[in-house]
Amino acid sequence: MKLNTISPAQGAKHAKRRVGRGIGSGLGKTAGRGHKGQKSRSGGFHKVGFEGGQMPLQRRLPKRGFKSLTARLTAEVRLSDLERLPLEEVDLLALRQAGLVTDLQRAAKVVLSGALTRKISLRGIGATAGAKAAIEAAGGSVA
Repeated sequence: MKLNTISPAQGAKHAKRRVGRGIGSGLGKTAGRGHKGQKSRSGGFHKVGFEGGQMPLQRRLPKRGFKSLTARLTAEVRLSDLERLPLEEVDLLALRQAGLVTDLQRAAKVVLSGALTRKISLRGIGATAGAKAAIEAAGGSVA
């Protein structure tokens, strides 16, 4: 086999349809665009969602919900994860080194999941109300 002998499979390639090239082609005169109207004219089309002046669907329906862009930048850390850490003072850098927080996440928040039996102090990390109560009950602090 040589590069100059390779050809596409039979029927894989076909000539594109040439419209507007006379009566004999079957696509002369209007070139498959039908008669009159905005869609038949050159440059004549409308934006996506346009309904001919009628109030479009995306404006008729009520808007609801909100997706925070910063939510994905905040990591959730469980109390059971903190229990396994061999540190007493925990900050974002320590969580990164332990692999609990990725490099892309800019903040962390401790959630009440699992139990904490030893004293831990948090520095620069948020905590939910339940997690804060559990940390303080174990003799730790949240700053």
